[in-house]
Amino acid sequence: MRYDYVIVGGGSAGCVVASELARRLPDAQVLLLEAGDDARAHPETLAADRYKEAFTNDALMHERFSVVDRRWGSRRLFMGSGRGLGGSGSINAMVYTRGDALDFRSWPEGWHWDDVVPDFEAVEATLRPHRRPPTDWTERCIAASEKAGFRRSEDLNDGDLSGVLGYEWMNYEGDARRSSFAAFLAPAQESCPNLTVITGASVDRLDIEHGRCVAVRWRGNGAHVVRPTEEVILCAGALVTPTILQRSGVGDPHHLRSVGVQVAHDLPSVGGNLHDHPNLQLFFLARQAIDCVYPQLYGFHRARPSTDLPLQQSDSCYVFYPARSSFREGLIRLLPGIALPPSLYDHTPLAGWMRSGIARAFEADVVRRLVERLWGVVVILGKPKSRGSVRVRSVDPEVPADIDIGYFREREDLDVMLDGVLRARDIARQSPLTELGARELLPGPLNRTRRGLAAWARKNVMTTYHYAGTCRMGVDGGAVVDPGSLRVRGLENVRVADASVMPWTPVAALNAPTMMIAHRAARVIASPG
Repeated sequence: MRYDYVIVGGGSAGCVVASELARRLPDAQVLLLEAGDDARAHPETLAADRYKEAFTNDALMHERFSVVDRRWGSRRLFMGSGRGLGGSGSINAMVYTRGDALDFRSWPEGWHWDDVVPDFEAVEATLRPHRRPPTDWTERCIAASEKAGFRRSEDLNDGDLSGVLGYEWMNYEGDARRSSFAAFLAPAQESCPNLTVITGASVDRLDIEHGRCVAVRWRGNGAHVVRPTEEVILCAGALVTPTILQRSGVGDPHHLRSVGVQVAHDLPSVGGNLHDHPNLQLFFLARQAIDCVYPQLYGFHRARPSTDLPLQQSDSCYVFYPARSSFREGLIRLLPGIALPPSLYDHTPLAGWMRSGIARAFEADVVRRLVERLWGVVVILGKPKSRGSVRVRSVDPEVPADIDIGYFREREDLDVMLDGVLRARDIARQSPLTELGARELLPGPLNRTRRGLAAWARKNVMTTYHYAGTCRMGVDGGAVVDPGSLRVRGLENVRVADASVMPWTPVAALNAPTMMIAHRAARVIASPG
């Protein structure tokens, strides 16, 4: 079979690119390759209220870990991401937030706020995001935050996230999740005969000859090769897209040769500029059950005014978290990796036994009632300056890449997070939250000094799953892709259209900006010039 366009990765970006190309170019044959399953094989990915079940399904999660670093407590960090059609958008909490207009000032010309709003609007016309109705607890959180210096926003997608708090937009409709798979790809599979989707297809590498991709090599019930007549669009995410390029010989020549990869194209920045939104979670105990089952409030503020960001730019995010929404599932997924050393986690059945034990513990009435009273504020570093990298260790795709997430490499990032923790504590001290109950459990009374908080932060920081930047777009010599076309610099027919291209993350969640990038990429490919 002849294919004109091959899209690698069927996550939030790939579903949009594949469906839009198939719709816009009816005479072209479009192939989408996804390593995981069809989302319809896992009904929890299609239901709005079953995201917590999806999070614990191993078939729906690429389980990865960072390198060990003293900056984050001399431990490896969980760096998971979604697996299967829809990717992380099929298992996340469905947050749809564009970001602040100021976020896009640091992006290249053509990607500023007024430039990207039309693509956001086009995505939203298909996605149809909603906000969830208020509850007593969420309104108390807003009132307390207003006393702590926030102002209420009626629309978190209006481009102004300076000191605001409000109900986040979420990509759901009724009881159904509106992932990019559900909203874009599934309808396209019904209406576009020129679209082929293959699941269980793990891409090993691209064959690059004279600056052009001549073949895509992938595995799935054997080894396969597809030879695109037009282009390859990489949408595998910021942790995978650069590793595919590196195994294809595109990257830092010295590094590639050191791991046995033949160099095809000298592009040293591939895999660099990795950054994420690290978070810290504060927990409080109310005197009665919380009447909310979704984390539906998002706040943004300037925790540390002394940094060099514009004064009106928020540097931190605050998510109000009812533990009954997914605390059990979060522990099932994450606690074994935290508690067990890698040798026991990776090579023994202890992790599975721990997960079963956690699930059984939550069957007890006393635990269930406690969790119903538990609520938190998740403090997220929205504008991280620290940078890490992702680098392959072998030409063999089965060998995990080294993920250096880079947290706290810049001391300012830790300082901003600590100031954010103090702001979250201030919110919890305000009425009407105090009437409901706000007894602090974590960090707790033993962590009142800044030094104590810093030690606690290093031991408890975790990912928000917002990996970005590893194939940064730009016009300077360190950029990986051209901002106008999203082509990999020096390659004729390879583009990147996922969060890899973000030079600096927006202050908010990345799912909406990722889909915006994908939509723009498809539009540019289908209408060159």
